[in-house]
Amino acid sequence: MMMNQKDLKTEYFKSGGPGGQHKNKRNMSVRITHLPTGLVAVGQESRSQIQNKELALSRLEAKLRERFKVKKARIKTRISRAKKEKVLDWKRKQSQKKQARREKFGEE
Repeated sequence: MMMNQKDLKTEYFKSGGPGGQHKNKRNMSVRITHLPTGLVAVGQESRSQIQNKELALSRLEAKLRERFKVKKARIKTRISRAKKEKVLDWKRKQSQKKQARREKFGEE
């Protein structure tokens, strides 16, 4: 999926977490915003700004793909005649059991 660079806003900032002083004093983290949709992706795992930018771009692309994914229409399935008959037979048997209990113990 190709993204137009004009639609992206890239920001660089200092990241926290493990990585030592290099991570704390340099703007290594990258936040990319897709302006038309407002989706935001962040990359801050690496000490390399270029790697973080690539990571953020791939995350943003995945988010865009997920957002604009076309869902397939569900194909309705029919219950087979044999299955319907099996269910109805089971219900008939249950009904007969209940009827026998009512007759044995009396209807209250």
